[in-house]
Amino acid sequence: MTNQIEYNDVVSMLYGMVEIITREHQRLSQLDSISGDGDHGTTMTRAMKLVSKAIDQQKNKDIKSLLESVSWNLLGVDGGATGPLFGTLFKGMADSLAEGQRVTVAAFSVMFETGLSLIEKITKARAGDKTMMDALVPAVISLKESAQKEKDFLDTLRTAAEAAKNGAEATESLVARFGRAKNLGEKTLGHPDPGAISMALLFEGFYEGLMRRR
Repeated sequence: MTNQIEYNDVVSMLYGMVEIITREHQRLSQLDSISGDGDHGTTMTRAMKLVSKAIDQQKNKDIKSLLESVSWNLLGVDGGATGPLFGTLFKGMADSLAEGQRVTVAAFSVMFETGLSLIEKITKARAGDKTMMDALVPAVISLKESAQKEKDFLDTLRTAAEAAKNGAEATESLVARFGRAKNLGEKTLGHPDPGAISMALLFEGFYEGLMRRR
């Protein structure tokens, strides 16, 4: 049982994210074809390749520096809002850390709270609008609750992943209010939002990646 993670743990978590999102890319594009350009999976695959590149090029084993590198790589991804939103999330995570800092559950919660706050500055989308926010917001709430209860890291990530997954799946019953999908109105009902699913996969990948190290 541990309540903190180190550099190699974060690397494993990131690789877990890369693996699961890459594996699910066809599903993501299929969902996006219902209400968008159908390229979300392709965009996320490019993004994950850049995450792997950021890890490979990292010279010093510092979590803050690694997340900054991941952020800059994601911000450069072509393909709509995916790069800016995911890149901004990781930028916020990095901004909340000090150089050389190990990450406790409490610090991890703050990392995502900071990332969410930055995202809220560049988009008006909120939970309930059928976007990635429907997975991110409940996950952030779950992380904060785990920090307050002093849960260990694996349990923290497991419950956050469950919250994100439940939030993403619940977008099936929502009408899209942002992006190209908003023009389709009620035609978007019955299908989960691909961005929300991607965010849920991020948390699931983090959990699976850390679990492999435990």
